[in-house]
Amino acid sequence: MPPSSRPAASGVEQPDPLRAGVARVDITPAKPVTLAGYASRKDLSRGVHDPLSARVVAFEQAGRRLVLVSTDILGFYGGTAGIFRKAILAACRLQPSELFLAAIHTHSAPDVGIDPESRHPHNVEYVRTLETRLVDAVREAFAGTAPARVAVGAGACPVGVNRREEVTDAAGNREVRLGRNPSLPTDREVQVLRISRADGTDLLAVVFAYATHSTSLGPGNLLISGDVHGLAEQFLERHLGGGVIVPGFAGASGDIDPWFRVLPEFNTRGGWVPEPALLGTMLGEEVAHVLNSIQEPAANGPINTAFKAVMLPGKSRGQTRQAEEEPVEFSLTAGRVGDVAFVGLGGEVFNEVGLAIKAASPFPHTFVITHCNGAAGYLPTEASYDQGGYEVRSSPFAPTAAEQVIEEASRMLRTL
Repeated sequence: MPPSSRPAASGVEQPDPLRAGVARVDITPAKPVTLAGYASRKDLSRGVHDPLSARVVAFEQAGRRLVLVSTDILGFYGGTAGIFRKAILAACRLQPSELFLAAIHTHSAPDVGIDPESRHPHNVEYVRTLETRLVDAVREAFAGTAPARVAVGAGACPVGVNRREEVTDAAGNREVRLGRNPSLPTDREVQVLRISRADGTDLLAVVFAYATHSTSLGPGNLLISGDVHGLAEQFLERHLGGGVIVPGFAGASGDIDPWFRVLPEFNTRGGWVPEPALLGTMLGEEVAHVLNSIQEPAANGPINTAFKAVMLPGKSRGQTRQAEEEPVEFSLTAGRVGDVAFVGLGGEVFNEVGLAIKAASPFPHTFVITHCNGAAGYLPTEASYDQGGYEVRSSPFAPTAAEQVIEEASRMLRTL
């Protein structure tokens, strides 16, 4: 008998049921910390605007597992991806390919790292606490698994916009700066996965992915916040009630910012709606609209996963095209639950790369998740290197790297 089947009373083999469990744990820092995402910001945080959480959805079927972990931080920098993954894999007896450990990329969360020479003591302490809470959350999700079913849908949202704005400097030279450029491509798709009990009566979780930086708040802000993605998660959990967990994920958004970006504060003067709350609520309401429109469940299995650390051609940071002999490691994770696929990318990937992966996927629904299982830096498209700009200069990758990621991700999806 194949391991994915069990005999029914009639003697006809029936597939093992898909099981799912969920968990949410608070990861808001208890002490003032330095915030991540802007090198110019040096002061400690001065309070909490909205709490940070880690949210987990764990699937299992016929001995195979797939775990989605959404964490309200910038990303797993300072070697923390390996530290957290090792702890979770060991504690929960997971294979490396079964864990999608991702960050929503809010720039109003603690800077993570364990080096006491480069991190504030409160931040080092925070990382140790975060490790424990992530392990506990994944354990809790698996401990609560029960027969479940999934369904999927998609919508669109204008919250994100291409940020590579062409300007003319004082000498008359054209250059790309971070701003707003609606004429360039933006992936507006809002991907939504519904997880409910097997009888369909009890909603457990709503997973969503959307391509934007969570940088509505800039370096002038010193309040802890989940920014756009985090506020969308919180809005939906309040709206849906009943303990429903809503893990959000950042899609391919290396060149995408919120429509209102890098603002100094949550401005409420004169009845003004703070832009992070406005944009987060708008994204959350689109997720809710998609959720209400989903009709048919998706296939409940099988589960398959794959993981690969690919070596990509590198270049010197600060340059545009000079290739180095030493390649740069980039993590790729792929998984499926029935007809729904997931691709985890360990860096800040341009939206055109995500669009290409989705277009090449053999699955009808492919969630692209960035800041996942690594933090390798910006992965621009080859065409963007001629234009330059911040992402290209700071990238550790040579121009051909993005195409290699698209090809490898597509190959991994086909093997599933």
